[in-house]
Amino acid sequence: MLGKVSVLRLLLNVLWLVLVGFWMAVGYIVAGLICCILIITIPWGIASFRLASFVLWPFGREAVEKPGAGVPSMLGNVVWFIVAGWWLALGHIFTSIALAITIIGIPFAWANLKLVPVSLFPLGREIVSSDQPFGSQPVRA
Repeated sequence: MLGKVSVLRLLLNVLWLVLVGFWMAVGYIVAGLICCILIITIPWGIASFRLASFVLWPFGREAVEKPGAGVPSMLGNVVWFIVAGWWLALGHIFTSIALAITIIGIPFAWANLKLVPVSLFPLGREIVSSDQPFGSQPVRA
């Protein structure tokens, strides 16, 4: 039987999927496809597909700093920012504004705003389970 926390996460994820998750995931998939078409940016396309799965079903998972990610991740984030990051961040900001207009959408607007830094600078981060202790094996998204 599912616990209360699991049921709540399931409910939040289903509402998220209906209200904003599907469309934001489509944005990440489009960005990933563009990156894969450009060939040299295939690694960013793969990262975009990972983020699409995170944006599709975010509750119960979080993006944390990857230990040991250094200068290569920073340089990769600069490329990502130019190619797709700022477009996706704008998508999160605009959908947050739309969600904040409704009462039920306010918590989802806040969750959406928390995804802006991840959409701007995704490299050097891992997607892990929220109830997982820090430093243990991450769940690959």
